[in-house]
Amino acid sequence: VPKKLVTTVSGCADDALAGVVACNPGLRLLQGHRVVLRDDLQAIRGRVALLSGGGSGHEPAHAGYVGKGMLTGVVAGTMFASPSVGSILAAIRAVAQAGAAGILLIVKNYTGDRLNFGMALERARAEGTDVRMVVVGDDCAFTKPGKAGRRGICGTILIHKVAGALAEEGASLDEVEKKAMAAAKVMGTLGLSLSPCSIPGSKPSFHLAEDEMELGLGIHGEAGVRRMKMLPADKAVETMLKHMTDPSSASHLSLTPGSSVVLVVNNLGGLSCLELGIVAGAAVRSLENQGIRIARAMVGSFMTAMEMAGVSLTLMLVDEELLRLIDAKTMAMAWPNILVGPATTRKEEVPAPIEPPRKAEDETGTGLSVARVERVLQRVCSTLLDMKEKLNELDRGAGDGDCGHTHAQAAQAIQEWMRSRPPPAAPAQLLSSLADVVLAQMGGSSGVLYGLFLTAAGQRLRGRSDSAAWADAMDAGIEAMQRYGGAAPGDRTMLDSLFAAGQALHSLRNPGADPLQVLAAAVQSAEAAAEATRHMEAGAGRASYVHSSRLEQPDAGAVAVAAALGAVLQ
Repeated sequence: VPKKLVTTVSGCADDALAGVVACNPGLRLLQGHRVVLRDDLQAIRGRVALLSGGGSGHEPAHAGYVGKGMLTGVVAGTMFASPSVGSILAAIRAVAQAGAAGILLIVKNYTGDRLNFGMALERARAEGTDVRMVVVGDDCAFTKPGKAGRRGICGTILIHKVAGALAEEGASLDEVEKKAMAAAKVMGTLGLSLSPCSIPGSKPSFHLAEDEMELGLGIHGEAGVRRMKMLPADKAVETMLKHMTDPSSASHLSLTPGSSVVLVVNNLGGLSCLELGIVAGAAVRSLENQGIRIARAMVGSFMTAMEMAGVSLTLMLVDEELLRLIDAKTMAMAWPNILVGPATTRKEEVPAPIEPPRKAEDETGTGLSVARVERVLQRVCSTLLDMKEKLNELDRGAGDGDCGHTHAQAAQAIQEWMRSRPPPAAPAQLLSSLADVVLAQMGGSSGVLYGLFLTAAGQRLRGRSDSAAWADAMDAGIEAMQRYGGAAPGDRTMLDSLFAAGQALHSLRNPGADPLQVLAAAVQSAEAAAEATRHMEAGAGRASYVHSSRLEQPDAGAVAVAAALGAVLQ
């Protein structure tokens, strides 16, 4: 039995409705019934009232569509079961007694729903109430629908919207019924599923193999038209749209180039939002390629089947009048806040911003020769490339084992960069350029940390060439890494080696200090700090999620930093 937070089916429909009503100040429950009504029933006096409903398990349908501009109320059944005649009749009486000028029932085409809503309608008419019923069958799955006809699925929400906008404008019951029926005739929906669904406490209703998907199944897990091997999103969408518009199918939707449609991309409950976005893009692209104009697109969870991993596509052919009704304002919480305008993949992109010109550096008296810079960088790169496997091995115990790989990537990128142009001799420009290279090529958090270090250090070297400037630059780089990376010395990260070296470089501020001797001391400090990480509890980075008893090696990042500093000195 699939895991759920609700383990038994009894009471879950009531609890779900209670939760929706508790969180929405515009809704109220009808005493003694599983019925949700608008809080402002007095506002429907003299207007047509709209009632809908069906089984629970399709949330946010149906209660999510109650509100000004959409439904007046809904009647909920238990899980995947039609609501009772008594509750439907109670809802009809409640809105009739509030002064409604006629009532329209919008019913999905399922035998149980037709029977129960139909029975309640007959009883209400016998009491003298003007009640009509529109049955929605938008399913395009079956090429030869049987006696039961096409199932009512996600397209029903568009009928709620069209009828709701008309009722809000004060249209008569005749007009609302007529336009709702006309809109229901120009739309189609098709579902595709990767997994079954289940009601709380029960096993899934069917089984799909790992490499299978099912086309055209219903919102209760009823069988579809065919099972097929898994397809990528764009091919799956093509298959769905082709089936929906196939002229040889009795339940197809006729689409011709130049047609305008409203597209609904509906999550059946368990598809990731990322996949839903990809499906939506593929649907828009496919329709555009057929010369169809997507006047509006709605993407989200509108009518679900519990946790089913799947999607349905709904298309409604629209003219200006239908679009106006779709665009009309509603307070129903499940209706999306869509902007007025078409959906298209053919949008012009915002031009990329122009990079500001680099400030020319004063290169006089820097004391760095291009040849020397190249020699030092080559040594650092060779050292990191030689250590690739060692660093990966050290990283496996604490991270994802890619430390050597990311450092080797950076080394190769720097070598490539030096082959393409001589490195700048001005220290500030050199560090800034190196920051650009590692940010673009290194990847992982290491790339950003080195980029931060080099960028901040380079700022301190602008227009300076004295030894103390390098100590200031080291401090600035470490400070930037700490500020954004969140690590501190002693947290078992690359910062431990850098911090130790930085402390040693403070001697450069002493008059008469020998830079080579100071650098040698800094390298020794960095190597000792890297080795000391072997005995530290990780306080930051990915290693902080690993129990310290499993970290028997020094930190790979700290070892890499110490090795790179050592290569500078060689």
